[in-house]
Amino acid sequence: MSGTIKKLVAERGFGFITAEDGNDYFFHRSGTADFDRLDTGVKVSFVTEPSAKGPRATNVRVAA
Repeated sequence: MSGTIKKLVAERGFGFITAEDGNDYFFHRSGTADFDRLDTGVKVSFVTEPSAKGPRATNVRVAA
């Protein structure tokens, strides 16, 4: 799946992605390979996995 970083809270290690399907997905630093390269507006690719609070993004990478 692909999308764009909607909000990044770097000091707390998480953020939100707006996906091409129109949904927003939470992500955590632990689910990213490129956390230090992320910023609002950056295009990313990711996969989703279930969590207690709904689907979340993992394996988040800056899009090539």
